[in-house]
Amino acid sequence: MTESDIAIEALDLVKRFGDFTAVDGVSFVVPRGTVLGLLGPNGAGKTTTVRMMTTLTTPTSGTARVAGYDVTTHPDEVRRNMGLTGQAATVDEILTGRENLAMIGGLYGIGRKALAARSDELLEQFSLSDAADKPVKDYSGGMRRRLDLATSLLAAPPVLFLDEPTTGLDPRSRTELWDVLRDLVNDGTTLLLTTQYLEEADQLADDIVVVDHGRIIEHGTALELKERAGAASLVLTVSNAEDLEAAAQVLRRSGHEVFVEPNARRVTMTANGLGDLTSAAGWLDETGIAIDDLGLARPSLDDVFLSLTGRRTEPDETEQEASL
Repeated sequence: MTESDIAIEALDLVKRFGDFTAVDGVSFVVPRGTVLGLLGPNGAGKTTTVRMMTTLTTPTSGTARVAGYDVTTHPDEVRRNMGLTGQAATVDEILTGRENLAMIGGLYGIGRKALAARSDELLEQFSLSDAADKPVKDYSGGMRRRLDLATSLLAAPPVLFLDEPTTGLDPRSRTELWDVLRDLVNDGTTLLLTTQYLEEADQLADDIVVVDHGRIIEHGTALELKERAGAASLVLTVSNAEDLEAAAQVLRRSGHEVFVEPNARRVTMTANGLGDLTSAAGWLDETGIAIDDLGLARPSLDDVFLSLTGRRTEPDETEQEASL
């Protein structure tokens, strides 16, 4: 990969706050027109990494390059070539959607005519045209996030940083935002997004960097991470609780370890894939045991982190770096 192919590069980034090391030697490369997911639990160092890469805080050591510009020596050029959407929408609730775009466009120094045209384009792209002249206080959470993203794209930056862009959104709004982000990438934008959700990284990211306690602990695609976390599980839910043990005995024919959960009428076993699912379905059909559900489940985000760190994620943990 040549230097011109690289949109974002972290080079041994370190950030300390007193005796606390929030980021400890983080390095990665993001090719142009791709998506990197920076995955980790609260307090892992994701936000601090993004703040260093977007010139909001200075690295203790190391550096980064965005669109070919060094964040420590050419911060103005970095800011001209990137957009940033933080964890909370930063739009003004009193203003309308169009007025928010006009305010931010004025800060960018975009001419009035060009700004009006660009605003109309973004409002249409983010399905906000009908609400463009309504106060943002009347917007839903998903609409506010879309407007926040639209403001970050006013200057058409080639690189976009998204810090947990779908936190707090309902499933429908999250899916709509994913579609918007896919369109941006198809148009050539490079994305770096932080997230706690493996599903989000799975949907959007070409590559994933997993961080914990400020360090990179794993790197790969979503599929590779899930495979490294362990085998898939076959999950069977029986219709009648009295059939639970009989169903467990059926699954034990596979030779795999079987776990029984009486309160959930569920039996779980490790599985190698569709072959085990097909065999289990055939055995159960022979016995006539009534079932509510039978399927394969890949490891969850908790499973990934349990495998990598020996602990579960802690979604309610306050991110230490955010208060420093």
